Amino acid sequence: MRSIWRTLFSGFDGILFGAIMCLTIFGLVTMYSPVEDNIYFNRQIIWVFLAVVVFFLAIIPNYRFLRTGNIIFYSYLFIILLLILVLFFGEMTLGARQRFDFGFFSLQVSDPAKLILIALLAKYFAKRHELISDFKHILVSGFYVLVVFGLILIQPDFGSAMIIFAIWFGMVLVAGIRFRHVAVVFLLGMVALGGMWQFVFQEYQKERIMTFVDPLSDIQGSGYNAYQSTVTVGSGQILGKGIGYGTQSKFLYLPEYETDFIFAAFAEEWGLVGVVVLFTLFGVVFWRLLYHATMGVSNFEKLFATGVVIMLLAHFFVHVGINIGVLPVTGTTVPFLSYGGSHLIIEFLAIAMVLGMRGHINYQRLAKNQTSGPLNFD
Repeated sequence: MRSIWRTLFSGFDGILFGAIMCLTIFGLVTMYSPVEDNIYFNRQIIWVFLAVVVFFLAIIPNYRFLRTGNIIFYSYLFIILLLILVLFFGEMTLGARQRFDFGFFSLQVSDPAKLILIALLAKYFAKRHELISDFKHILVSGFYVLVVFGLILIQPDFGSAMIIFAIWFGMVLVAGIRFRHVAVVFLLGMVALGGMWQFVFQEYQKERIMTFVDPLSDIQGSGYNAYQSTVTVGSGQILGKGIGYGTQSKFLYLPEYETDFIFAAFAEEWGLVGVVVLFTLFGVVFWRLLYHATMGVSNFEKLFATGVVIMLLAHFFVHVGINIGVLPVTGTTVPFLSYGGSHLIIEFLAIAMVLGMRGHINYQRLAKNQTSGPLNFD
């Protein structure tokens, strides 16, 4: 039985899994309220259970087929189709169509789109690693991303669109872009931003950005969420108000504290000490994923794991930046903490895939050692 476990789960990382489970539990505890119905808390327990099941199932397969077959490209085309369909048939929430409502659960298409793009870019750059300095590869990869970016932006979902851009830009840098090309990309980005301001951004998005420049200009209007979030973070002080005793969040002065502002709610109840622990746990997650990236058997595995780090890191910094008032409010979740099934399952799945890729390297080493020498469980 022990040998079967080692064979199927040889890539399992107890430190990494323990860190993401601690973060998930922190999210659950922050959602719990002693003064109102715990609808989000109860539903999130189900999502956590499903995410853990997905994790242990997804760590088993050999993902070599991702870098040798066409399944990634077909998945990319399928996600494009879903992004188009959601614009017409998606659930309308706060003026945006971002998800399909199936009654018992909702699917936010941008969540799997991020993981599929990571796999697509990892395969593209891995095959062209020696020629990556050629600017045309930046343009081609940028086109793949631009299609997804544009479809998400017009939902409108500015936060997810920015995460998509961060994934592409980060993976381009890791793949070996030249510095002069970085300048060109930034120039194109500034031109695109100007165009989006004129023709793409909704009025409420412009208001959020202007509120970012001057947060106190409209506290009762577009700046309300940002102001309440900073107040909530600061009210936690050193030790926090205690679990379940966050007055700003539990009495709903801070809206959407289970999702977009869960870091602020956490900081209020746990204080600076809790925030340090939270940051440490995220640091462990990034450290372990980067370690597994360096151990990849090919450039695909290395780039895929790095892409997962970039995705989680972008979500983390954007969410925290929004909550402490240094970034405009865009409605972005923080990995493992925020309420929601789509993003949670994708995050667990992404990490399981990284470990699954590493696990089959270990399994191959194990098989080799069984025929040529003593066992070595690296």
